[in-house]
Amino acid sequence: MTESTPTSADKPQMRSARDWVKILAQYREPNLGRSSFELAVTALPFLALWALAWWSLSVSYWLAFGISLLNACFLLRLFTIQHDCGHGAFFKNRAVSDWVGRILGVMTVTPYDVWRRTHSEHHSAAGNLDKRGMGDIYTKTVAEYRALSPLWKLQYRLYRHPLTLFVLAPSYVFLLQNRIPYGLMTHARYWFSAMGTNLTLVLILGTIWYFGGWMPILLIFLPSTLLAATLGLWLFYVQHQFETTHWDSQTDWQLHDAALHGSSYYVLPKVLQWFSANIGIHQVHHLYSRIPFYRLPQVLEDYSELAENNRLTIRESIACAKLHLWDEDSRRLLSFAQARALYG
Repeated sequence: MTESTPTSADKPQMRSARDWVKILAQYREPNLGRSSFELAVTALPFLALWALAWWSLSVSYWLAFGISLLNACFLLRLFTIQHDCGHGAFFKNRAVSDWVGRILGVMTVTPYDVWRRTHSEHHSAAGNLDKRGMGDIYTKTVAEYRALSPLWKLQYRLYRHPLTLFVLAPSYVFLLQNRIPYGLMTHARYWFSAMGTNLTLVLILGTIWYFGGWMPILLIFLPSTLLAATLGLWLFYVQHQFETTHWDSQTDWQLHDAALHGSSYYVLPKVLQWFSANIGIHQVHHLYSRIPFYRLPQVLEDYSELAENNRLTIRESIACAKLHLWDEDSRRLLSFAQARALYG
């Protein structure tokens, strides 16, 4: 599909979220050659680095460990491609997208069908105060937090602590929680997805152990998996947990407004943007999730006003880690200290 660059007449100063959805529809079609290329330049280096790290065990454990950390970047990109498959954005053929996603789900230790359903819940309810808890990082309002007992306040503080979210949570979510269809326990389809992924992982890791012992698992599989999980959780966090994000109760909530105003544009250096497969252009992704990741930069080139929406640099994003409570009065995400200063 050929896309024309919009003229100034096509670009009014203010557009509604619904207007953006109509505009972005022109970018939705994936290109088979481009998608295949992006998959190849991610999966092949990932497998090659895995093999190189395994060979390096005979030279130096530290060398193998270092290569595995580098490979986490390719694993993160594979997860983002799996993410596009889940949205039906990577191949026109839905069956092809799903089976590529399932294969990648083994590599990312994430059951594809389970994740696709929970992530769909995230997209359909992001920013909705009455539908929190599925596929998101749970956020309480200031009023809800103040109404808690001291024990439950401590529990929420521990949950929102950076050590929990970015050190403990990646291991828990990807190594433990993903082993069962968490949140979908009554559906046979999702049990098949989880158990099928688990069985395939056992067979692959068992084969690795048979030929190489524990070192490839301990020094290659675990470091790359956990680092990729940590990077992924951080990206997911800053995409929605920033000061001027957007939350509303069900009566006032609107899907497209929440997508536009409740998702950030995370400005990353080119190399990090490549490894994260443009997922930082998250406001565009939430407005139209069927756009392949490799078309997202073109959207910003054609419509520069979107690049100014919820713009967040790496330096600015660090401060987001201390924001934990949504203030319905000021419509800002606050730290515990800010909430205490405002409300006592």
